[in-house]
Amino acid sequence: MVTELLGKYIWLVQKFITAGDRGLSLEELGTAWERKFGTSYARRTFNNHREAVSEVFGIDIECDRGTNRYFVRNSGDIADRETGISWLIDTFTVNNMLVLSKERLAGRISVEEVPSGKKYLAPLMSAMQENNKVEILYRKYGAEMPDIRNVHPYGIKESGQRWYLVGWAEERDSCRVYALDRIESLKVLPDTFKMPQDFDIDTLFATSFGSYLPDSPARRIVFRAFGKEASYIRDLPLHHTQTVLETDGISTTFSIFVSPNRSLYLEFLRHGAGIEVLSPADLRENMKSLTEEMYHLYG
Repeated sequence: MVTELLGKYIWLVQKFITAGDRGLSLEELGTAWERKFGTSYARRTFNNHREAVSEVFGIDIECDRGTNRYFVRNSGDIADRETGISWLIDTFTVNNMLVLSKERLAGRISVEEVPSGKKYLAPLMSAMQENNKVEILYRKYGAEMPDIRNVHPYGIKESGQRWYLVGWAEERDSCRVYALDRIESLKVLPDTFKMPQDFDIDTLFATSFGSYLPDSPARRIVFRAFGKEASYIRDLPLHHTQTVLETDGISTTFSIFVSPNRSLYLEFLRHGAGIEVLSPADLRENMKSLTEEMYHLYG
């Protein structure tokens, strides 16, 4: 039910993005709705959806009383800005197009498989809206048996083709991150929790790399990229703090400000000889040790 409603909200926002400044009349919306969902679109239902879109996405659908047309102010900015809302709308739209075009474009569209766990997104978002606690059966990598965890769902994060639940774990008395594809079952509990007023998931992960919570102070890491690898990294930064320090036509030197973790080392290794870590010295030495281990493994 939650997934169906979310889909309708996103469909409604997408219609207004497409309509632009001209907006839509209730009659035009009703025709499009009936064509899409096969039912009539009552004014009361539309007004309920307007309130939900404002609450869930922070997007206000306004009415021009002079023309009785509804519109979203600066709708083009919603489609262009790099936000979670824009990403969610784009993802939903693309997924719908893929489903509708499955037969017509068979063999012409390829998407990467994402591990299971998406089925928990809807109940988690519902729990987050009402601040309900959740009980999860979670199996860590390497564990023989799963554990029951009672979690306050603070937020949801996507990283590296995986979805993660970020929340307060009662058993651990700390904030933890849980991969949704490692959850074997999830139950939304009637008990509620008090959401921290200052919580912001982007701030929480501001100096982390990947899905790991920072467990050490952030550091300025300088690395050099060569040839096409430099162009690739310039266009698709490794981290939101990435800056270009200098370029000489052969290589480009970048810096990022993060808390080093396993994911960062693996990211550097992924680029092979296209990247050289310059500083700090201990991180460079760690990279050297990792590459030596790889050399001996294949030697």
